[in-house]
Order: sequence, then structure tokens, then C-alpha cells
Amino acid sequence: MQEKDMVLDVLSGAKASIGTYAKVITECGNQNLRQTFQQMRDSDEKFQYDLYKVAEQKGYYVPSPACSPQDSSSIKNSLSQASSSMPQGQGGAMPQAQAGGTAPTWH
Repeated sequence: MQEKDMVLDVLSGAKASIGTYAKVITECGNQNLRQTFQQMRDSDEKFQYDLYKVAEQKGYYVPSPACSPQDSSSIKNSLSQASSSMPQGQGGAMPQAQAGGTAPTWH
């Protein structure tokens, strides 16, 4: 296996693990465990970025061209508008606990 293939394979795995951390973090009810996963995710994000920079320098990975400032502003505005139109600003409906300890319902 060539170095390029190994680097790109590790990059792909790192990106996948970061996505998994995001899912685990959002479902974790224990605050200490949640913080541990967040620290692990942060560490993996740094590792992924450092490896990406090496891959880019060696020509193994060619990123897409940067967008213009106007495009960047337009995308940011679109995402802000979409986010503000979501229920409770949370990216979707959130369950609300019922009085008396009954199961949560979606609002």
C-alpha cells in the first residue's frame, strides 16, 4: 500500500470517528462522560486537521477552491435563516416532559 493511500484511509477513518462522536455526545446523559467524549472529539479533530495539512502539502488531497466572500456571506445568511425557522431554535422539535412523570411528547 502506498503512503498516499494510507494517509487518505486514516483521514477517512478520522472523519468517520468524529461523526460518531457527535452522535454519542448528543445522546449522552452523563455530564462527565459527555465531557470526556467532547475532549476525545476535539483531539481527533485536531489530529484530522493536522493530517489533512500534511496530505495537502504532499499533494495527496486537493481541496475544492475557496468560495468568494459574497458566496460565503450568502451561505451563512441562508443557514442562519434556516436555523432560526426551526422549532425552538434546536434543529428540530424537542420532546417536552408531561406533568406527573408521563412520557415526553413531541412539540
